[in-house]
Amino acid sequence: MIVALAATVAVSGCSIFKPKKKPVLAYEERPVELLYNAGASRLDHHQWTEAVDYFREVERQHPYSEWARRSILMTAYAHYMANNYAEAISDSDQFIQLYPGNVSTPYAYYLKAICYFEQIVDVGRDQASTSEAGEALREVAKRYPLTEYAADARLKIDMVQDQLAGKEMTIGRFYLRSGDPMGAIGRFKTVVDKYQTTSHAPEALYRLVEAYLTIGLIGEAQRNAAVLGYNYPGDPWYADAYALMASKGYQPTVAPNPAGHRGPHFPLFGFGHPDKDTTLPPPAASPPPGQVTDAGAAAQATADANAGAPLPAGQTATPAPPKKTGFLHGFLGL
Repeated sequence: MIVALAATVAVSGCSIFKPKKKPVLAYEERPVELLYNAGASRLDHHQWTEAVDYFREVERQHPYSEWARRSILMTAYAHYMANNYAEAISDSDQFIQLYPGNVSTPYAYYLKAICYFEQIVDVGRDQASTSEAGEALREVAKRYPLTEYAADARLKIDMVQDQLAGKEMTIGRFYLRSGDPMGAIGRFKTVVDKYQTTSHAPEALYRLVEAYLTIGLIGEAQRNAAVLGYNYPGDPWYADAYALMASKGYQPTVAPNPAGHRGPHFPLFGFGHPDKDTTLPPPAASPPPGQVTDAGAAAQATADANAGAPLPAGQTATPAPPKKTGFLHGFLGL
């Protein structure tokens, strides 16, 4: 009995810790409109994984239809909404390679760039995704400059540049605190030369003044203080630089002007906590044959899609309500 009990516990333990298999769609050939409508319905209800399954069924069962092409893009969007960025990028690349001249291709480029953008992490960590996001966003702006995707991309490019400048500033400040002014100077000069339109430019100029004074290069300190005062006379960093130079006996000729120009400031963006509400949705498309656009018949379409489309193993469909008949119902869609 003891041996039998131990064996039972072992078997039940294995069943507890064994990961559950992902439900798979039972293959059953269905019209394209039923499959696509089912996927669209799951997308509307934020059931991202099920939406992907249905859109892939469209590709598998109707590979040469217009809606198979559309389903690739919707699969990418569903993966993006589920934060499966690698899959979304792969789907976007597939669409771009198969349909480079399609009217929806700009969105595929845009969605790919957004996937990289939302993987940006704080400046204290590796910024590989930041660089990839910058390249992808610039490609969108370059290829499709007059689209709404390019407008959003240009805004995010500025944020990416600011993030990369912030990384350089973080390293430069560390070098300065560690007693390595030469290493710090290299980082701050990179910000001034490469990211001069970011919000970090005024601080970078101030830190250069600070570092050059530390190593005794007064002329370089005066030059950077003058550049800071000329471009940002109203910025707090110039007020600090002016006070620092004056305390060393090298008072700049231009006094701080609180009403003067200040450095740029970008809205705070929670990298690592993306707001998907700001992402542009996929472009609208005309419905496939059988897809209902009338609001009064939307419930019936969803019921028909659920009844006709294949369901995950073990899941049963909700019975559809009785179909209304008659001239008024048929004509008005009631």
